[in-house]
Amino acid sequence: MVAVEALRLILLYVHLVGFALLLGGAVAQLVSGPIRINKAMLWGAVVALLAGVGLSAPLRDGDEPAPAKIVTKLVIALLIFVMVFFSRKRDEVNRGHFLAIVGLTLVNAAVAVFWR
Repeated sequence: MVAVEALRLILLYVHLVGFALLLGGAVAQLVSGPIRINKAMLWGAVVALLAGVGLSAPLRDGDEPAPAKIVTKLVIALLIFVMVFFSRKRDEVNRGHFLAIVGLTLVNAAVAVFWR
């Protein structure tokens, strides 16, 4: 089971890198000028979503997260991905739309941390 735990930790690391890309790209865009979806945000949304799906696989012996938590995180991650993907080619994104992406990203992280 050491290999399975190593795989889970690698997926968790990749998931966190995706989160950092998404949130870091958003913060950089907020302070740099016109609000747009940058490549870091797009890649972060994709990486976080795919690694999160991998993390939801039953890799542990009875220590899996609750199905409700997995579904909640999946729905939020899909919303983030759709909002980022379909806004990526716009010259400027509505501020409310952009802040919703940031807010949903933070909510998804909060669900991961506080829901036990």
